Formats: sequence, structure tokens, C-alpha cells
Amino acid sequence: MTETEFCTIINKTKGKPPRLPFVYIKNAILGEDYELGVSFLSPRKQKEINLTYRGMNKTTNILSFPLTSKSGDITFDLSKVKKDAPLFKMSYSKFLKYLFVHGCLHLKGLDHSAIMDRQEIKFLKMFP
Repeated sequence: MTETEFCTIINKTKGKPPRLPFVYIKNAILGEDYELGVSFLSPRKQKEINLTYRGMNKTTNILSFPLTSKSGDITFDLSKVKKDAPLFKMSYSKFLKYLFVHGCLHLKGLDHSAIMDRQEIKFLKMFP
């Protein structure tokens, strides 16, 4: 477990996630005072959470959950991220970064839209 500047990262998988500037991205999108939990989960656990909260009996690459206006959680199934990356013509690391930005924007209150697309591009350019 790593905890820095209101960002707690928990890896519950056997592998190591790519090194990304999670704290810097989180601070740029959500602010330094936002408390964010980031968990890397097994496909089974991600599927269980997806079924419980979204009624979908399958794993997914990312889930984001706002808890309060100043806190939230993001969970990843890294094997699904790795599998899905080529579908988006991205490397594993770049796709994980894209998904993290995407999840943070959801926590900020954005829904899928042209506005969200522009924000994703903006933040991905900030963190190449």
C-alpha cells in the first residue's frame, strides 16, 4: 500500500501496475484536498463489485465511485486493461493512464460527452 497526498494505492494482484503519476493526475483533476483510493483488483473481485453496484455479471477495466464531494474510489482490473488496450490502439501504460483520467473526470461529475472527451485530451497532454 502506498499513501501520498490523499491518494491511497492498493495492489491486490500478483503483478506490479505500471508506474504512473497518479497523485499528480489526481491533483490536477480533483484537487489536492480530494481523498482518492485506487485499487488494483483481481478479475473475480472486479466482477463481483461490478455485479453488486452496476448489475453487470462481468469484469470491467475500471470502476469509479464517488463517496462524498471530496472523496472517491477507483478500481482497476489490470488484466482487462491489458486486454482492452489494443482495442483503443494504445499501449497498456497509456491506456491505464487514459482510464485513470477518465475515472477522475467521472468523480469530478462529468458524464460521457464531448466536454469529457476534450478534458481527457487536455489532461493526457499534461501527462504524456
